[in-house]
Amino acid sequence: MRAQILYGIDNLKYVEMEAPPARPGEALVKVTASGICGSDVPRIYKTGAHNMPLIPGHEFAGMVVSCRDRPDLEGRRVGVFPLIPCGRCPECESRRFEMCKNYNYLGSRRDGGFAEYVSVPIWNLVELPDEITDEEAAMLEPMSVAVHAMRRIFLDKRDTIVICGLGTIGLLLSMFIYDAGYRKLLFVVNKDVQKSKLIGMGFDEDQICDVRYGDPTAFIMDKTGGRGADAYFEAVGRQENYEQAVKCTAPMGKVVLVGNPASDMALTKDTYWKILRNQLELAGTWNSSYLGSEGTVCNDDWKYVMDRLVAWKDSERVEDAHSFAPAELITHRITLAEIPAGLDIMKRKSEDYVKIMVRM
Repeated sequence: MRAQILYGIDNLKYVEMEAPPARPGEALVKVTASGICGSDVPRIYKTGAHNMPLIPGHEFAGMVVSCRDRPDLEGRRVGVFPLIPCGRCPECESRRFEMCKNYNYLGSRRDGGFAEYVSVPIWNLVELPDEITDEEAAMLEPMSVAVHAMRRIFLDKRDTIVICGLGTIGLLLSMFIYDAGYRKLLFVVNKDVQKSKLIGMGFDEDQICDVRYGDPTAFIMDKTGGRGADAYFEAVGRQENYEQAVKCTAPMGKVVLVGNPASDMALTKDTYWKILRNQLELAGTWNSSYLGSEGTVCNDDWKYVMDRLVAWKDSERVEDAHSFAPAELITHRITLAEIPAGLDIMKRKSEDYVKIMVRM
C-alpha cells in the first residue's frame, strides 16, 4: 500500500509499504476518506508523534476488507473512533473511555488513516447507515468532539451563547447547538471563510463579529444589554481569547474551554477576580464519548451525531432557513500523495480553508 509516514519532526514521506495484517480482535480497513485535523500540523512540524515512525491521521472512514473474528463485518462501511482505551483504569471501569489514563490512539500513538489500509480494533468500528457518506463519516470525529463540548454544560433555551473561534469544531458546534433548539447565538470570527460558512448555514450577519473590523467585547455587551453571555465556548486556545471569554460572560455564566492551547496560559489577577466575583463555571472538554455497540443517543456522542445527520437528510427543514450539511465545510479535496500540500496550506495559512479532505 501507499502511506504518508512521519519519520521525525518535519520528515513526512510518501512511501510504499506492506499493508498491515488484520490482527486478532481487529479489522483491516480500506480507507476511503481521511480529514486533516489542526492537531496534525504541530504533530508533524513541531512536536512529533508519541511513536515514530508513524502514519498520522485520526479522522478517517473506510470499508472493512478483512476481519478474522467478525467476518460478517467484511464489506461494511465504517467510521472509526480513534481512541483505544486500556479497559483497566478507573476511568475505563466507569465507562468514561475518552478519559482513559493509558490509552492508545490511531494517528498519534499507532498508525492511522493517512494510508490506503489501517488495522483497527473491532470495538472502535462505527457501522454506518447508508445515508452517511464517506466524507461525512471521516468527519464523525470532529463532529463528535463538537457535540461533546456542547453537552459538557447545561444550556437553557433562553441563554445567549457565544462561540469564539469558528474553525472546523466551532462551525460544527454552531450547527449542533442551533439544531438542539438554542436560538440566541453570537459568533466571533477572524476569517472571511468562517463568516461565509455561517451565513451559508442561515445565520444572520448581525450575529457575527469579525475581530478584524470590530471589538468583540463591545459587540457581545451590546447584544446582551451589557450583561454578557450566559454560555461562552472558547474554541481558539489562546490566552487573550480565554481572558476575553471570562470578561464577556455574565454573572453565574459558563465558560467552556474547547481550543487546544497554542502556548502556556497565565491568568491575570483581574481575570481571576472576574471568575471569583461572578461565580463563573469553567468546563474543560476533551475528545468525545463513545461506548461501542452499547452506546445510545443519550450517552454516546457518536450515536448522537449519526442520529442527527440522518435526521437532517430526512427533513426538508421547510420551517427553517438554516441548512446543516457538514460536507459543505470541506474547502479542499486532495489525494493521499498531496497531503503535504494540504498540511502546508494549514501551516502557512496561505489559503482560506476549513476542512481539507483526503479522498482515496
